[in-house]
Amino acid sequence: MSQVEKHGAAGGRPGKVCLGVVHLDPLPGTPFHEAGSFDRILDDAVASVRALYQGGAHGALLQTVDRVYTTRDESDPARTAAMSVITRAAREATGDGFRIGVQLMRHATKASLAVAKVCGGDFVRATAIVGATVSTHGLVQADPLDVMEYRRKIDAWDVQVIADVDSMHFQWLGGGVPTESIARQAAFVGADVVCLGSKDEERTLRTIAAVRRTAPDVPVFLAGHTDHENAARLMAHADGAFVSTCLNGWKGRIQVEKVAAYMDILRSLEDAE
Repeated sequence: MSQVEKHGAAGGRPGKVCLGVVHLDPLPGTPFHEAGSFDRILDDAVASVRALYQGGAHGALLQTVDRVYTTRDESDPARTAAMSVITRAAREATGDGFRIGVQLMRHATKASLAVAKVCGGDFVRATAIVGATVSTHGLVQADPLDVMEYRRKIDAWDVQVIADVDSMHFQWLGGGVPTESIARQAAFVGADVVCLGSKDEERTLRTIAAVRRTAPDVPVFLAGHTDHENAARLMAHADGAFVSTCLNGWKGRIQVEKVAAYMDILRSLEDAE
């Protein structure tokens, strides 16, 4: 039986969207990359993507964990090339309807768009599409005009932009701007989906409700902090989620069984609607 037959139509199924996060060890062109490790990084990434695919998830986000980053919207050429190889391999390891996403952290949105467009990706996750946020690596400043001009230049309108608006990666500099206003601004400048969430479950639910009232047409994904224990409560109110640690097993690889169990929870929500 082929992988497509095993997976069925899960990747294209409407309803609650599960995007598993595949964390990548430091890539070539970064200070903490270990010489000779790229083949292992590639193999681990493909194994995790296949587990997501076979477990019934809707997609995978390939996310760099290079330990230190520039806060500018740029990426070392070797790093971008390595991400391209991984993205193409992930695409070839899965079937129609399964979504492949790219996030070259901390803020390389244009390079992420380029990799996704050329290598068969479906979306990128943007740390900052409007405003600015403080990170451990310095100030991250959005430049939506630059990003959207580049998106048009490479004709990447078919690559969705999922923008963090209130999460572990983005907090509006100086505060004072409600998340629902940030979400509306992000959609206005070209984001297709916004993602948000914190460890405080009640705060997350209040924030989702506020975004729903202010920007009812904008899909809302959880930016993290979801697991098998809280998925039913949180995903009842969100359109999708980036799901990470709770799907991991040995050596950080994503496990099919854990993915399938998470998807069972989402199906139970859909059945109850």
